[in-house]
Amino acid sequence: MSKSKLGFYGGVGSVTGANFHLDTGDSRILVDCGLVQGDRFEEKENHNPFSYDPAVVDFLLVTHAHADHIGRIPKLVREGFKGTIYSTEPTLALAGVMLRDAFKVMSFESEKYGTPLLYKEEDIAAALGLWKPVEYEATLALKDGVSAVFTDVGHILGSASITLERAGRRITFSGDIGNDPQPLLNPPVIPKDYDYLVIESVYGDRQHEEVEERSELLQGYLEKTIKQKGTLIIPAFSLERTQGMLFEINNMVESGKIEPIPVFLDSPLAIEVTDIYRERTKYLRDSVREQIKKGDNIFDFPKLKLTRSVSDSEAINRTKGAKVIIAGSGMSHGGRILKHEQNFLSNPNTILLLVGYQSVGSIGRRLKDGAPSLKIDGKKVVVKAEVASIQGWSGHADRDQLVSFVAKGGDKAKQVFVAMGEERSSLFLVQRLRDYLGVNAVAPGPEEVVEIEF
Repeated sequence: MSKSKLGFYGGVGSVTGANFHLDTGDSRILVDCGLVQGDRFEEKENHNPFSYDPAVVDFLLVTHAHADHIGRIPKLVREGFKGTIYSTEPTLALAGVMLRDAFKVMSFESEKYGTPLLYKEEDIAAALGLWKPVEYEATLALKDGVSAVFTDVGHILGSASITLERAGRRITFSGDIGNDPQPLLNPPVIPKDYDYLVIESVYGDRQHEEVEERSELLQGYLEKTIKQKGTLIIPAFSLERTQGMLFEINNMVESGKIEPIPVFLDSPLAIEVTDIYRERTKYLRDSVREQIKKGDNIFDFPKLKLTRSVSDSEAINRTKGAKVIIAGSGMSHGGRILKHEQNFLSNPNTILLLVGYQSVGSIGRRLKDGAPSLKIDGKKVVVKAEVASIQGWSGHADRDQLVSFVAKGGDKAKQVFVAMGEERSSLFLVQRLRDYLGVNAVAPGPEEVVEIEF
């Protein structure tokens, strides 16, 4: 039986920085190469050398286009990677947008804080030049008898779990698993008959209690904002969360559930990503496609304003009356949201609505944890706003969905590696899988390399 070595070089002990390395002896395959994220865009870990030689890596397989899964790909190329990158077509389209936007932010941070650039702009172009799209469920022949299949995992547009097969043995990398139901996307397709699984655990110790109620909760915050003529600020995850919320608000306004309220989409990145969604409706769930066929522009409704320029963004603060501001970034670790938080968090008629995971150390996490005041871009801000959250908007599967993912597909599993979560969440899920399913589950340590039969 062939032996391979599986290295956990990122996304272990933390949610971000996914980077897994499979060495079969004759080929070297990476799955994801993500950015480590926290309270600042640039983290020391991102500048550390890779734990392997990028020049000898044959393939990089990408599960989806979030920064914590693609953000170090240009650095990988800069340091010698010349292999082929594979992902679904929407992931490729989104990756170009996401990487170019990340470089703008990184350049701004470099000028502001004096941090070195992680890579140069030409490295993005070089990476995209190595990138090839694949279809869901198509068998992709790699090297050394290894094949790969990308399966729709319902997290964001184009997201996939990836199953590698060699001589009848299979290892599945879950990527980020979608929270079902999602407003726009199909439920995850669960891979089966794998021998090994690397699974995410962002919410491995928690349930999303509010999935069914999330629309009603959002409607409630919108109505409260209208009533008190205040401001509803939503830190936007530009990719998927923003599009889902626009779709929900569109349905509320056009059905008459709420009166039209000025909604500012204050994120050039989110605007560009939304255009990519518009062009790829075949990847959306059937009910959404049917709504579009009937003539509904699902990302447009009365009083929605797209603010591309800085001057348009600044003008929002002078807009009187009730309003909604959706601005990046989702964890408030950069972007236009910071200026809006500076301007509005001290107003008791403001509601700050958190709709996704907030990493340890981020401004979003500190606000969620009840910080009475904090510094935003060097300015002290006293928090008088209502800070609310709707966990049902999360794009990640919760504890029970993760257990179900394994229960429905892991009958043959020799081992399940629990990663891509904070240590507490990963260890909780490990124990849950052992207790409920009798699965041989472990939480690998950083830089750990294990031998598997593959």
